[in-house]
Amino acid sequence: MDKSQVIQILEEFATLLELKSENPFKVRAFQNAARALETHAQDLKSLIESGELEKIKGIGKGISHVIHELYEKGFSQDHKDLRKGFPDSLFDLFRVQGLGAKRIKVLYDKLHIRSLGELEYACKENRLLKLDGFGTKSQENILKGIEYLKKSSGKSLLSSARQESAKLIAYLEKQKGISRIEIAGSLRRSKEIIGDIDILVSAADPVKIHTAFIKYPEVESVLAHGETKSSVALKSGMNCDLRTVTEKEFPFALQYFTGSKEHNVVVRGLAKDKGFKLNEYGMSKGTRLIPCKDEAEIYSKLGLNAIPPEVRENTGEIEWVAKNPFPKLIEEKDIRGIFHVHSDESDGNASLEAMIERAQELGYEYIGISDHSQSAGYAHGLDSARVKDQWKRIDALQKKFKIRIFKGIESDILGDGALDYPEEILKGFDFVIGSIHSKFNLPENEQTRRVIRAIENPYLAFVGHPTGRLLLGREGFHLDMEAVLNAAKENQVVMELNANPHRLDLDWRFCRLAKEKGVKLSINPDAHSLAGLEDVTYGVGIARKGWLERKDVVNTLSATEMEKYLTGRK
Repeated sequence: MDKSQVIQILEEFATLLELKSENPFKVRAFQNAARALETHAQDLKSLIESGELEKIKGIGKGISHVIHELYEKGFSQDHKDLRKGFPDSLFDLFRVQGLGAKRIKVLYDKLHIRSLGELEYACKENRLLKLDGFGTKSQENILKGIEYLKKSSGKSLLSSARQESAKLIAYLEKQKGISRIEIAGSLRRSKEIIGDIDILVSAADPVKIHTAFIKYPEVESVLAHGETKSSVALKSGMNCDLRTVTEKEFPFALQYFTGSKEHNVVVRGLAKDKGFKLNEYGMSKGTRLIPCKDEAEIYSKLGLNAIPPEVRENTGEIEWVAKNPFPKLIEEKDIRGIFHVHSDESDGNASLEAMIERAQELGYEYIGISDHSQSAGYAHGLDSARVKDQWKRIDALQKKFKIRIFKGIESDILGDGALDYPEEILKGFDFVIGSIHSKFNLPENEQTRRVIRAIENPYLAFVGHPTGRLLLGREGFHLDMEAVLNAAKENQVVMELNANPHRLDLDWRFCRLAKEKGVKLSINPDAHSLAGLEDVTYGVGIARKGWLERKDVVNTLSATEMEKYLTGRK
């Protein structure tokens, strides 16, 4: 290692020791050694070969040994051993501007934050505001720092990609000469994580459209500029590809560029078996071109019923439409009410009244208030007295609003699977969402037993964000999902499809399994702000990807039907 690399390791040593609450003198020794080495004029090779290293004030015998090891071997065993005690993702936090070791230690100790994704989610839920040394401004700055880092990550959440693409589409639609314009690729398929944005256009003058595209004000740099394809890097950090085709080519290009690759391979194979040649430019049989007005007609020519874009993953959809019309998938307009809504009485940033009012403005028939329970100290969870006080306020607000307000809670599922209140409190709620917020690393069999015990509690109505994953942040905890779904079916418990774009949990693959088992789902926003109430749209995209129909989702019920449903569970 060279001098700068050794200094970096010494600084990391100090940080890790501080995170472990080691002797502060030991921490300071590594900090002083890094500073001393940095300010010394000689290069590391000269210092070591001349024996001058040990003479530098601030570098003692022990740290000198570490430096020799780093220089000669490229690693320090002590450093490797120390690093083993922490997840690799933790070290990404040090890349966020304004986060030093002391602040990271607070986040690590108090909120158990170990990755950028977890940090971003905590900021979005306003959990930093209650920590010593943090405030509104510092939380905003941390979010800005994370956004800056995400620009170079190459991956984005579905929500970010949709928002960026919507602005770009609106800009392009103002250009004259466009006949059709569509989003393609993984974004059209509602994948949880998006790489590039793909846009397809049919236009009489493609050169003009590509020129306008590269001049879009949000373009950071032009990666490629041609007459049929151009690529740009946006200021947000996302890349975007624009392809232009003729009107006749458009349906074939849209089918092809929507993908997925695995789906397309099978479709082209079917075309070949029937004597067709199919590609992104058209379909032909021998020398005869076969026009198609849309994607449905392409599939029809192959003997298939139409396939919705979201499900084109080669996971059985082609076999299904060879024999049956595809099920009518759920739409956003089918959602008539929402659960899993937080107010500023726990970790939301808007008042109870404001959240209810906004839900009513959005046209919902009912809203289920579910602040955090008492064990969630990090989220200012409600103890029994505060729960009863909130019930009174909801009763008063119900007289003011037309929307039906259900009294609920997001109860922590405790380590043994119990819910977070005594029975006398639990029975007073209209519904209870049970969620895991701790002990993510339990073995699969223990975690599964924990969740199933919660499901067997007669007061539990919903399992919240069932695997605990944070997209681009952490994987979900290990569960025997089949066993969990079997228990949910037996106990008439609803599995949540958490629509928060950082979660989108239940995963769409498990949505299909739940549907097959007859387990009901609920698309909930897990809203911590007024804007968060609108996250339902992302959950609907995942529900469609999981083949869910209106009948599979409980919050497509009317307010009266939902009241009967919840009452019938008690």
